[in-house]
Amino acid sequence: MRGRGTVFLGFVSAMMLDARHGLAQAPANWQTSFGVSASETKERIVALHDHILLIGVCIVALVAMLIGFALLRFRASRHPTASNVTRMPWLEFGWTIAPVLVLGAIAAPSLQLLAYESDIPDAQLTIKASGHQWFWRYSYPDNGGFAYDSIMLPPASVPAGEPRLLAVDNRMVVPVGAVVRIQVTSSDVVHSFFMPALGLQIYAMPGRLNETWTRVEKPGVYYGQCNQICGLNHSFMPIAIEAMAQPDFDAWVRDAATRYPVVSAATISAQVAK
Repeated sequence: MRGRGTVFLGFVSAMMLDARHGLAQAPANWQTSFGVSASETKERIVALHDHILLIGVCIVALVAMLIGFALLRFRASRHPTASNVTRMPWLEFGWTIAPVLVLGAIAAPSLQLLAYESDIPDAQLTIKASGHQWFWRYSYPDNGGFAYDSIMLPPASVPAGEPRLLAVDNRMVVPVGAVVRIQVTSSDVVHSFFMPALGLQIYAMPGRLNETWTRVEKPGVYYGQCNQICGLNHSFMPIAIEAMAQPDFDAWVRDAATRYPVVSAATISAQVAK
């Protein structure tokens, strides 16, 4: 019993640690929460989930109570002869209005969240992400137009402390607290730019430029993936975003401008038009 109790306490402790600290910016074994929320968008998504979950729990509890009431109130020993009720207007009105109210309680905050995500504020930085089979290419048109590829590291090359199958050679880098516009396209097939910690998911489609935005509130490295099946190596197309303070980002931009080639606007336009 002592061993089982120790295991149980360890499991509870892990859940508490997970809920408070998110364990890491990447998925963890036995994770029970959504993980870290590094943007207001993600926090709003979690709040909407909790709101809908509460409504669902209330509905389940109400249905269970009604079933229990019916089993006790209308049991055979109490009502040996079945009643023949053909009309009950107040009940019919109730079960018509109740779903409308429930759907309204779900739709209102959902539409507010969609409007918040769709309304892109004035961006302080624009990054273009282009999906390829099977890597991402990031370009910074506001900072001279340099571009670089982001490719998954082989398992044998992953540094200590970084997650397997999510670590990359070159991360997307953004400043903390800045509004970042992310424009997404593809050079071949449909991909999907998915970053759970930021509440981002947007399709990368050939010949089309989609855009979204984010504002990272916490420094750190956040991991995501292409979650649209895009071919044989679909699962080897991770996304890593590193958020750092503005002075550190400025220093990184100066260094990146000397290390990575500049991609012209004509090249980007031709890529999108494919």
